[in-house]
Amino acid sequence: MVILDFIIIASLLLGLFISVSLFTTSFYKSKANDYLSLSLFLLVSIAFLGWYDAEKGVLEFLQGIMWEFLVPVTLFTYFLIQIQHPYLKKPWLPYLYTFFFVTLLLDVFLDLDFVFNLYHSSFDEEDLIVEIFYTLEDNLSFWYNVILIIWSRRLILKSSIISREKRNWLLHLNLFIILILAIWFIYNLEDTFFDSENFRSLLWTTLSFFCWWLLYYGVFKLQIVIQKDEIHRYLSIQPQKNKIKNDKNTETIGSKHIVTLYTLMDQDELYKNPLLSRLDLAERLGISEGYLSQIINQEIGKSVIQFVNEYRIQFSKQLLHNPDFNKYSIEAIGMESGFKSKSTFYDTFKNYTKMSPGAYRKLQKKS
Repeated sequence: MVILDFIIIASLLLGLFISVSLFTTSFYKSKANDYLSLSLFLLVSIAFLGWYDAEKGVLEFLQGIMWEFLVPVTLFTYFLIQIQHPYLKKPWLPYLYTFFFVTLLLDVFLDLDFVFNLYHSSFDEEDLIVEIFYTLEDNLSFWYNVILIIWSRRLILKSSIISREKRNWLLHLNLFIILILAIWFIYNLEDTFFDSENFRSLLWTTLSFFCWWLLYYGVFKLQIVIQKDEIHRYLSIQPQKNKIKNDKNTETIGSKHIVTLYTLMDQDELYKNPLLSRLDLAERLGISEGYLSQIINQEIGKSVIQFVNEYRIQFSKQLLHNPDFNKYSIEAIGMESGFKSKSTFYDTFKNYTKMSPGAYRKLQKKS
């Protein structure tokens, strides 16, 4: 139990650090991250108060406030900002906070009496009406979370303006919240019908693990995706200036299929698609996969993957050489160049250039 306490407290401190970093660090500073930071801070606070289970004083007072009504609204707003949904301009959006502020007033009114004895209200903690109120509060907060999280998931799935990487991140985050809600639901059932709390530890452990997961996927990986999108938008402003300069005379380099292939790669930049396959290229040329491999091998002397990766490496070298992209991470440049992962980009780049992308960037800065 002591080890579990240590793990949970350490994880919650990490979550607190992440939430503060998202809010204060310029590298991560954005309107969306402000809401993510607040959501994480609230979740960490709820987990800490629930795990500590204070029975008096300020902590008991804070635990009595239904922060659970606030978390789904901040998360919902975060999702809306990330997908740039028109709901952000709707006049009804602020009314989603109504449940929180109404229960806040009622909880403060009751707990100033029950916790601090500042005055004597006409209610008692064991009154039936008070117990009904707290039960109703708990159940409403759960279903309010469910409604807003499921609603946000549907909006993410319907969005057509975000990248595949960002969509995946948002769906993974949303799914993690759904998992927490599922454990919360089971915990409530167990507490109501079996008068036990076996799932209590699982709930707080899951919330603490969420902090570690968010550190990597929410803070690091998502920032890479955002940078990749920024690079893409920057390049789209001057598409011709940033295309790969191919010095080959495509009219004399081989068969009509090879000429078309070079045109597709140079003009349509097919290599930027990390899911580009031999079948995709063959279908664009109207030939079979086998014949595609044959003509690339015979006329260019490379395999299909070597041919595509050479384009990706050449393009990434252009970005690493360009000082306009110095503020972006190497992994973001690799993703924009068409590589699926950091390791694939590093290995391929080193194989072609005999140095790492980082070393190449430093060399270009000195030259």
